[in-house]
Amino acid sequence: MKNTEPVISLLKKWFDHHPNVLVALSGGVDSCLVAYMARQLLGKDHAISVISNSASLKEKDLSDAQHFCEQYDIKLIEIDANEISDINYSSNPVNRCYYCKSKLYTSILQLIERDYPGFEIINGNNFSDLGDYRPGIEAANENKILSPLADCNIDKETIRAISKQYNLSVWNKPASPCLSSRFPYGESITKHKLKMVEMAENMLNTKGFEDVRVRYKAGNASIEVPANQIRKLKLISPEVNNKLSTYGFKQVNIDDEGLISGKLNRDIKKNK
Repeated sequence: MKNTEPVISLLKKWFDHHPNVLVALSGGVDSCLVAYMARQLLGKDHAISVISNSASLKEKDLSDAQHFCEQYDIKLIEIDANEISDINYSSNPVNRCYYCKSKLYTSILQLIERDYPGFEIINGNNFSDLGDYRPGIEAANENKILSPLADCNIDKETIRAISKQYNLSVWNKPASPCLSSRFPYGESITKHKLKMVEMAENMLNTKGFEDVRVRYKAGNASIEVPANQIRKLKLISPEVNNKLSTYGFKQVNIDDEGLISGKLNRDIKKNK
């Protein structure tokens, strides 16, 4: 078993210097661990989580976040950063995440100015995130958002190990990036399209595919599941195709390469 005590000690020391925080919560394991540690170390009134219940957040992730905060006695504030109202976001440029996070952090900063003077904003960015293309990090830096996991050099594997050690309910939750990540850059994003993707993924969850992406491509669906589940998916493809057509998809394809996180970022690298 991975020895997590040294990094847990680092996290505890980190919070010693940041006694009042608002946690930008997404419902994923990273930000949930940050919210849990902050709550345990600082107390309920000094470690408050904030989640944006916007169109790009899956209802399941909102529900998971609500349940997590209730389970661990964490105060949760729900806002709507309404990033989809920004044409810079909805037009889906390669730095879409920058505009999304900018809207989120601006909304939380307004919350601080109104109700929580002296509080700092922290997020779940971790050491593993630093090597990927993540324009949201630029928005975090511009708004002076803190990242305790990254500051303490804690990577994704260690986050899951710590979360398992604390028996957190989300310790093995699959990665669940926002729904807008299912659209190739340049494909406009609307609430209707986001809902199509969400319904498709929810349906596939009920069929036993817990870790799944439905990529939206010009009205068509490209389904990604782990490579060892592709054969299982193909066995029920007629049923899946029929169901997705009722959601508005024109054609349905199963990606034979399997589920690979950040696959759409390949287009960026090709164009560099």
